[in-house]
Amino acid sequence: MSSILTNNSAMVALQTLKSINSGLSQTQNEISTGKTVATAKDNSAIWAISKVMESDVAGFNAISDSLAVGESTTAVASAGAEQIVDVLEEMRALAVAAVSETADHAKIDADMTQKEEQILAIIEASQFNGVNLLKTDTDGNGGTGLTVLSSLDRAGANDIANGNAPTVAKIDVASADFEADLDVAGRTAIADSATAETALEEIEGFLQVAVAGAATLGASAKRIADQGTFVGKLTDAMKSGIGALVDADMEEASAKLQALQVQQQLGVQSLSIANQAPQALLSLFR
Repeated sequence: MSSILTNNSAMVALQTLKSINSGLSQTQNEISTGKTVATAKDNSAIWAISKVMESDVAGFNAISDSLAVGESTTAVASAGAEQIVDVLEEMRALAVAAVSETADHAKIDADMTQKEEQILAIIEASQFNGVNLLKTDTDGNGGTGLTVLSSLDRAGANDIANGNAPTVAKIDVASADFEADLDVAGRTAIADSATAETALEEIEGFLQVAVAGAATLGASAKRIADQGTFVGKLTDAMKSGIGALVDADMEEASAKLQALQVQQQLGVQSLSIANQAPQALLSLFR
C-alpha cells in the first residue's frame, strides 16, 4: 500500500543517515582530539580509570622532583664527607711524621690547625637548598635528617575504588653529624712525639667516623638516584598505559572517516530518492 501521509522508505533512509552522521561526528572528534575516550560519555569506565592514572602520573612527576632535590642534597653532603676524609688522611700523615723526634712539631701543628679549619669550612658549606646533612641541625629548625618522597602505592586497600587515598613511601636519610662527631678543633696539640702519638690516635678515630659517614651518605645518594630512575620509567609506562586506553588509532580513524563520508553521500541520495516516491502517485490520477 502506498500513502502520501506515511513514507516508510524515507523514515528508514532518515534513520540510516542520522546513524551515519553520528558515527561521522564521533570519528571527526577522535581525529581532532586524538582520543577515542575524550569525555566520560564516550566510555565512563575507561575515562574514570584514565583520570585516576593521570592523577598518579602528576603525583609521580612531583615525586621525581622531590627525588632530584633529595639526590642533590645527599650528593653535596657525600662530596663534602669524601673531601673531609681526604683532609683527615693528610692530617694522619702529618701526625705520623710528627711522631719522629726530629720533626718540626710547631710547623706540623700549625699545618694541622689549617686543615682543621678546612674541615670545619667544608662542614659549613656542604648544604643544598638549606639542608646540611653534615651538621647536627640539618635545616636550622632542629632537623636531624632528610625525608624524601619516593613512591605512591594504590594497591589493595589503598585503591581509590575502596574510597582510600594512596599511601606515600619515603626515604629517610640520617645526618652524618660531623659537626658533633668530628671534634677536630679539640684534638691534642702536637708539641712533641708523645703528643703526636695521642693526636694520631684521635685522628684515626675521626677518620673512621668520616669514612663511615661518607659511605652511608653515598649509599643513600645511590638509593635515591636508583629510585629516581625507577620512578621515571614507571611514569613513562603509566603514560603508555593511559595512551593504550584512550588514544585514537589514527590510521583506523582516517579509513573510517573516508568510509563514513561515502556512506553519508549515499545516505543523502537514498533519502532524496525516498522523498520523491510519493510523487509517483500523481501518475495514478492522470
